[in-house]
Amino acid sequence: MNIVEQALLFPCAGEDLSAIIAWPQAVHSASAQAAGSCGVLIIVGGPQYRVGSHRQFLLLSRRLASAGYPTMRFDHRGMGDAGGSMRDFEDLSTDIAAAIEVFQRNCPTVQRIVLWGLCDAASAALLYVEASHDPRIAGLTLLNPWVRSEVSLAQTHIKHYYGQRLLQGEFWRKLLSGRMEVMKALASLLASARLARRSRAPGEASEKRGFQDRMAAGWRAFPGELLLILSGQDYTAKEFIEFSAADPAWSGLADGAKVRRVDLADADHTFSSRAQRALVEDATLAWLDKHLKGVVEAGPQTEGDFFDGHANE
Repeated sequence: MNIVEQALLFPCAGEDLSAIIAWPQAVHSASAQAAGSCGVLIIVGGPQYRVGSHRQFLLLSRRLASAGYPTMRFDHRGMGDAGGSMRDFEDLSTDIAAAIEVFQRNCPTVQRIVLWGLCDAASAALLYVEASHDPRIAGLTLLNPWVRSEVSLAQTHIKHYYGQRLLQGEFWRKLLSGRMEVMKALASLLASARLARRSRAPGEASEKRGFQDRMAAGWRAFPGELLLILSGQDYTAKEFIEFSAADPAWSGLADGAKVRRVDLADADHTFSSRAQRALVEDATLAWLDKHLKGVVEAGPQTEGDFFDGHANE
């Protein structure tokens, strides 16, 4: 299917943001029309802009559009060609809301939106639905979500880094040759061990409601479908697995009935190889076709549907 791409600028809190929308050039079949009523908004996280690492977001948007799903990628304030100062992923909800508005205005067939985000962009997507309860959001695609804390990082290092290092010949060669600063390495290990022992008991509230708790609340209340993609060779993904399994606020979320989990054992954090990017695209499309293609046939959800925690069938 041929696609059309349009560049545009749109306002957000007094600044101009830049975006590219890709959509099917012609929509004829009933199947393609159903897909065209569901659009994908790619949220960009970290120090990068709308093209993405290894052109990942550009290639993904074209692949989705060629399959019938209009897709928009944009620069939030302070990034890429957008105006304004750089901002943290916890402060992107205004940008996401503005992007959704301009996406639907330029693609009138799009009634429902899937938010797609990698790393802290996945976290931003969850924070957006937690803060907004936006009834237009039909699904979330979350890749290697960012849940970083001192405790979770220490636990991940103890389990996945130090354990592996002890099995590596290079480690022992450096140790026996005197090239390793033993006391410094031991101090780092002990510090990680002390932090790793700290965990929150069930029912225990933190003094300040952290972004991880707000992410969990957004996930738990969200009535739509979720696609969770995790890289096997990525410490951010490993940290998410450890954190979500241990923290009471995340209990049962990753294993919920509305979650489709895909583990890519050989993938790094940004899915940098062509083969791994293709697997991400395939998984996203398969999930969209199964869960989102016909979602608009039941009509838009109301805000009440969101708070009741039930998706339209």
